[in-house]
Amino acid sequence: MLASRVVARGSWAALRGRAAWAPGLRPSQGRVRGAPPPPSACCLGCLAERWWPRPGALGPRWSHCSGTGKAAEAASSRWRPASAASPYENPWTIPNMLSMTRIGLAPILGYLIIEEDFNIALGVFALAGLTDLLDGFIARNWANQKSALGSVLDPLADKVLISVLCISLTYADLIPVPLTYMIISRDVMLIAAVFYVRYRTLPTPRTLSKYFNPCYATARLKPTFISKVNTAVQLILVAASLAAPVFNYADSIYLQMLWCLTAFTTAASAYSYYHYGRKTVQVIKGR
Repeated sequence: MLASRVVARGSWAALRGRAAWAPGLRPSQGRVRGAPPPPSACCLGCLAERWWPRPGALGPRWSHCSGTGKAAEAASSRWRPASAASPYENPWTIPNMLSMTRIGLAPILGYLIIEEDFNIALGVFALAGLTDLLDGFIARNWANQKSALGSVLDPLADKVLISVLCISLTYADLIPVPLTYMIISRDVMLIAAVFYVRYRTLPTPRTLSKYFNPCYATARLKPTFISKVNTAVQLILVAASLAAPVFNYADSIYLQMLWCLTAFTTAASAYSYYHYGRKTVQVIKGR
């Protein structure tokens, strides 16, 4: 009796080895002779995949409980856009909002200076300076507030503010025309260079919607040391010139010395960008 059971089990095992379900076919659709038996189901998911195979259009078939499934998913996820370095970032950060506020205050300051409301203009300029300090402090201390757009928007806001103030103060005879011409010429060249870098770092196909999309980050700008010094000197110049009619020192020799210092740092900053131009641009990898 025992021997007959052993023989029966062996025959059943041989029969199972010779006849296995074909991949991609249901039991009613036929069998393939000589195919290895499928692995035993250890969960409902494996059992479902055995009887209702995954269509080829949805990807490779793998077991829920084997390590090959996770490995295949990890290998395929490397080519998915979600796991790759995303070119998009959130432009609506607090530092970027502060930089936009500074840009919006520039024409207000220009109007107040032309109308010779220097007391109010000095207060608005102090507010603009506060936004400049705050956006840098927040971007340095909170990583989620730092963005590639901010690396461009912050110096752009400074240039717009300084340019508008220089033109307005020149109109009010508080800054000489040659110095304003030098400052504006440098800023125009730098802004044109930023637009050119933006174009060159965009992946193909380059489209206008992608070019002007603030969420699509392609490069970060790193100002040179002399450029940072020049920005500080220019801000001191416009602040001192704006306060001159309020505190009655418009003809001070120290103000004229500040003009000369600003002209020197402006020329040195322009040369530093010309000499170290490529080092001031960091292309974001994976873009």
